[in-house]
Amino acid sequence: MTSVAALENAIDAENAAIFTYGVTTAFIGSGDRAAVGEYVAAHRVRRDELNDDLVALGAPERRAAAGYRLPVEVTGPESAATALLAAETECARAFRAMAEQVDTPELRVRAVDGLTACALRAAHWRGALGTSPVTTAFPGAAQQ
Repeated sequence: MTSVAALENAIDAENAAIFTYGVTTAFIGSGDRAAVGEYVAAHRVRRDELNDDLVALGAPERRAAAGYRLPVEVTGPESAATALLAAETECARAFRAMAEQVDTPELRVRAVDGLTACALRAAHWRGALGTSPVTTAFPGAAQQ
């Protein structure tokens, strides 16, 4: 896979996460509303940075799909947190793959930063779901 393809996959994961945060906003518990706002903003910033990197490589900007399939039907705070954890896990997988596949140190740093941010947000959602442990040893690994 090339740097372009790795960036495109990461951007797609970011767009899916942004969509998921949008859907779940109405269902998340009041204690997590501030986190939702902060986290969706972080995903938008990261997506825009990745798109800038993609364009710098000569590829066209990646656009969001019209919609995305969520892993669960969101009907309340628990299913919202479950969907958000899944979105963060998918982003972590994309960033882990990106770190392995890109050609420059700058893009690897961007990938590791993205992976770290996803791992922290995933820990938040595992905590909200009462899952223990809240962290994983290898964020973004296939066995999650």
